[in-house]
Amino acid sequence: MKIVRYLDVDGRTRFGETSGPNLAHRIEGDIFGRHEVTHTEDEVVKRLAPVDPPNVFCIGLNYKAHAEESGAKFPEAPVIFIKATTTVTAPGAPIILPKSAPLEVDYEAELAIVIGRQAHRVSEADALNYVFGYTCADDVSARDCQTRIDVQWARGKSFDTFCPLGPHLVTADEVDGDHLGIRSVLNGNVMQDSNTSDMIFSCRHLVSYLSHQFTLLPGTVICTGTPEGVGFARKPPVFLRPGDEITIAIDQIGQLTNPVLAED
Repeated sequence: MKIVRYLDVDGRTRFGETSGPNLAHRIEGDIFGRHEVTHTEDEVVKRLAPVDPPNVFCIGLNYKAHAEESGAKFPEAPVIFIKATTTVTAPGAPIILPKSAPLEVDYEAELAIVIGRQAHRVSEADALNYVFGYTCADDVSARDCQTRIDVQWARGKSFDTFCPLGPHLVTADEVDGDHLGIRSVLNGNVMQDSNTSDMIFSCRHLVSYLSHQFTLLPGTVICTGTPEGVGFARKPPVFLRPGDEITIAIDQIGQLTNPVLAED
């Protein structure tokens, strides 16, 4: 099932099962609990990020080829960082280049896992039973803050709008998160083109591992890492500029497209 979060004609935030390009069958109830897909078909006036997560956990250096292009050894355990929840933004909404760090803002195509029920110390064998579904993510990163100015990742990963999600949430019964083609396309040019099978740590490993560090609440987003081809590793580097358009495309999930604007 493809689930969209949206504003209806009355300006109410709804969840629905996609039934057309701008239509959805309304879902009543808690999508992470008891709910039903109704026969009421709404016009999707505006798409929102498919979830409003309580936490956004991210994994660094989780693709073999990306670790190699970064000149880093393969990690022995998942490298975890957190993005502020205020980074989350919708399909079609602008990525804003912040005034304080506008020059080295990078794109990162990522598969995002969405947790469906509270997970604490779950086994790898049981981990995927806690996954509600998957969506596309762009782990936007201000590289100068990340690598030189702050020399840690919190600010460079957490400017407002630095975590576009969407265009919808595909339930876990429909896809295998560990075998999906993944790409980023900048202004029509393919920048990243890989498959989640290149991940060092699988989806089930990540859910289990994270659940042993933190309680994963329903709606939690896990960004699973990015493949090779990011902007800072290119020669010369390629960073986002005002007027750009960046698309994250994942097979069986969809395409997440966002324009890029300078902060006023």
